[in-house]
Amino acid sequence: MPTLTLALPEELKKEMDKLPELNWSEIARKAISERVVEYKLFKSIVSKSKMTEKDADELASKVKASMHRRLKEEGLV
Repeated sequence: MPTLTLALPEELKKEMDKLPELNWSEIARKAISERVVEYKLFKSIVSKSKMTEKDADELASKVKASMHRRLKEEGLV
């Protein structure tokens, strides 16, 4: 099995060291495997989409405007 070396922030490594009963290699393997599956599914869905970048931008603008109105009505903005 190939080996993968990761760089971690020092604080994260310290927290991991406090939990030696966890198999960090297995946790990383599962997380990476799940992300690969999710990405393949995402790519499959996107490749079949008829939405253009312009359509996506227009939809994003509408969603932002709607959220702004809602937050304003609730007094949060």
